[in-house]
Amino acid sequence: MQQIDSVEYGLTDIQEYYANTGGLKRAAEMQRGKAVTASFVESFSNDTTPRKLEDLLRMEYRTKLLNPKWAEAMANQGSGGAYEISQRMTALMGWAGTANFKDPWVYDQAAATYALDAAMAEKLRQANPEAFRNLVGRMLEAHGRGFWQPDADQIDQLRQLYDLTDADLEGVKG
Repeated sequence: MQQIDSVEYGLTDIQEYYANTGGLKRAAEMQRGKAVTASFVESFSNDTTPRKLEDLLRMEYRTKLLNPKWAEAMANQGSGGAYEISQRMTALMGWAGTANFKDPWVYDQAAATYALDAAMAEKLRQANPEAFRNLVGRMLEAHGRGFWQPDADQIDQLRQLYDLTDADLEGVKG
């Protein structure tokens, strides 16, 4: 059980949540040889009902990373917004690796929103190419680690975006 005492930061905002809580959950599972439950209490409200980790992650990914209004607001912030989007993809990978959170719809919608939508991808790539490369790289990593199974066309599109952005960052003219 962990207490969340801030409306400023959620489970997908900073690495300490998946690194510490997710890591402890993973260690307990390895020790016990079976799954364990992690619960959180949000003590900044009157409702202190313990909530399951998976339920909170689903809610947070719906309200932030996969929320069209949040996505557009972050993209409109330029470099900093692209960085925030990128960090949530890194957190998604962290939660998959430590707490086995691998809901495919999160990856599907994130890819559709940020990488496979040509206008959004170009906006993010121009605003912060390193953050965009990380975003796409995390999607490719999720596929490579077996956390997500997109179709071959999506993987090809992601690889092309990664290569294009990598070439831009390295100053390679094609």
